[in-house]
Amino acid sequence: MVRNLAATVIAVGILAGCATVSDAFDSINPFASSGPKMGPLLPFSATAEVRTAWSTSIGKAGDYTFTPAVVGSSVFVANRNGTLSKLEDGKAVWKIDVGQPLSAGVGASSRLLVVATSKGDVLAFSPEDGKALWQARVSSEVLAAPVVGDDGVAIKSGDNRIHLLDSGDGGRKWVYQRSTPTLSVRSAGVPVFADRYIFIGYPGGKLVALAVQNGAPVWEGAVALPKGATELDRVADIVAPPIVDGRQICAVAFQGRVACFDMGQGGAMMWSRDLSSVVGMAMDSRYLFVADDKGVVYAMDRQSGSSLWKQDKLKNRRLSPVVVHRGLVAVADAEGIVHFLSREDGSFAARQKTDGTPIRAALQGLGNGVLVQTAGGTVSAIEAQ
Repeated sequence: MVRNLAATVIAVGILAGCATVSDAFDSINPFASSGPKMGPLLPFSATAEVRTAWSTSIGKAGDYTFTPAVVGSSVFVANRNGTLSKLEDGKAVWKIDVGQPLSAGVGASSRLLVVATSKGDVLAFSPEDGKALWQARVSSEVLAAPVVGDDGVAIKSGDNRIHLLDSGDGGRKWVYQRSTPTLSVRSAGVPVFADRYIFIGYPGGKLVALAVQNGAPVWEGAVALPKGATELDRVADIVAPPIVDGRQICAVAFQGRVACFDMGQGGAMMWSRDLSSVVGMAMDSRYLFVADDKGVVYAMDRQSGSSLWKQDKLKNRRLSPVVVHRGLVAVADAEGIVHFLSREDGSFAARQKTDGTPIRAALQGLGNGVLVQTAGGTVSAIEAQ
């Protein structure tokens, strides 16, 4: 029997690897079709003006999560059928067919675009004109968007290996792997470059720092500790990417807790608190924001973890990752609605509809608002101020 849970393809949600696991996991899976029904949205008095600056259709995501990439004023997007495009103000500058179906979003820098497939193929292109540059292969399917950094291209494959490829030709620099629990969530969480390290979360609740130079693990922190009588109870995996700001790094685990560490003090834990999330966090100069797996959005003091506010009027709406931008906290839901909350008290400030299909990809700051890609293939720049 297949014991690994299948790819997190619904807002880094969870599908099961076999019927027995699926039935059992539905009871704790907030994204299961048999889960709690979404409640109606209540009216509110808007305190921010919202508008869709531009919107375009780029092709459906299928059962995968496609995250767009922003480089300067350019937006790079991909779809399941293998179309890769460069947009400026919502207009296509160029569009190419990469020749095979894709399974993850776009990794980008000013010099390189990278996409990947469910067969483990990694494809690189020029941001200027979409010209093919190189192709490589990793050990298994790729569900997380590649990450393009100064030291190479980091790929997380579905078998939880981290591959660092050379930006120039795709050659392998190193591969890191570690043992994982018998039952684990396989996620679309991306690695994070910070200083001389690559940070990545793992099944079992471990946050690991790898040396960029050679892939050696130099530190690990316990974000969650598996506990419970059954294997399902003991699933406590870091599904979403960690966030880093200066010396502070924070991560959150499914069926675990949120924890922050001080890398300037050897990775000492600053604080932790019980909270379960599969979509991750956002951080600004003072606050940390996280949506839990029940659809409640929290704001916490990033230095102490103390609660500042919570917004519980989005329960069971299968929320996207949150983003904080220009004084507003934005989060989207499974009905394709983008909600803007006040950074200070969590009250609803504005709301905007898209195409009605789930928004699984992380929202990204763009100009005066956020960039959104829906499962139905709509990419929109939504401004709120």
